[in-house]
Amino acid sequence: MLFLVCVAVSLLAIPALAGTDTGAALQENTTSPQVVKVGVYVMDFKSFKVSDGTVQVNFYLSLKSDTPVSINDIEILNGQVTSVDTLTDAPNEKYYRVFASIDADPDLRLYPFDRHVLPIQIEPKTRDSGSMVFSINQNQSGLDDEAELPGWQYGSTSSLIEDHSYGHNETPYSRAVYGYQIRRDTASTILKFFLPIMLIIIVSLSSLAMKVSSRLGLNASMFLAAVLIHWRVADAIPLVAYATFLDFFMIITYATLVMVLVSGILLMKYTEAKDTARADRVYRWAIRFIPAISIVLYTILFLAFLR
Repeated sequence: MLFLVCVAVSLLAIPALAGTDTGAALQENTTSPQVVKVGVYVMDFKSFKVSDGTVQVNFYLSLKSDTPVSINDIEILNGQVTSVDTLTDAPNEKYYRVFASIDADPDLRLYPFDRHVLPIQIEPKTRDSGSMVFSINQNQSGLDDEAELPGWQYGSTSSLIEDHSYGHNETPYSRAVYGYQIRRDTASTILKFFLPIMLIIIVSLSSLAMKVSSRLGLNASMFLAAVLIHWRVADAIPLVAYATFLDFFMIITYATLVMVLVSGILLMKYTEAKDTARADRVYRWAIRFIPAISIVLYTILFLAFLR
């Protein structure tokens, strides 16, 4: 009889214990992560080096949360902080002036009309998204109207929150990503590169109207000048694994100059051989087709790359 009473008491205790465990599990699952509002207001960028993809930036960093937070809880993933000045130091709100060197990933496919995005990526140092998540503080984010980067023009800005995991089935980390688009100054690019090259092409194509043998020396000089300009401009960027707009542009330029040069050689050859019929034929074909082919190729290039 006593045994049956013990069994009955045990059966009644099991649901109670299970309810206690379930309540504890529910309480644990309902624990929400700390939400931190992140604001980045960039004052300016300086010394953007396309060759190694680095740029200096100074900005204001705002951190707000319902629980204590500080800059020691976060890190800039794509850069190195050089100095920090604390402007506001309340437990749940921090405001800093930050100077840092950040790394970008230059995209040189359109060089020398290249455009880049300068990113600032912020992530918790040790806390995953289960214990800390970010949100963008739009009121304290942006780019100052007086920000300048010599040789570049600012475009659009962006900000987003993304989750990034560092392994399969690993808990992701919340990441705040700010992007600032820049593009190379068009007027400066045209004056420093395209104007000299276009003058070389115009002079070279104009020489097609000449029937004298002296045009050969002129065309050779134009070809050498184009090579020197190409070398100077291409030396400003690192070696990349793809062809840039500059590469295709110079291929067409070299092809045009070579066609003009070859037509001049043939014209001189037939003129010295007293073969006026072939000399006239080379002259007519060169002056009709070489400029047309050159214009068509340049047009296709600009439409394909700069659309």
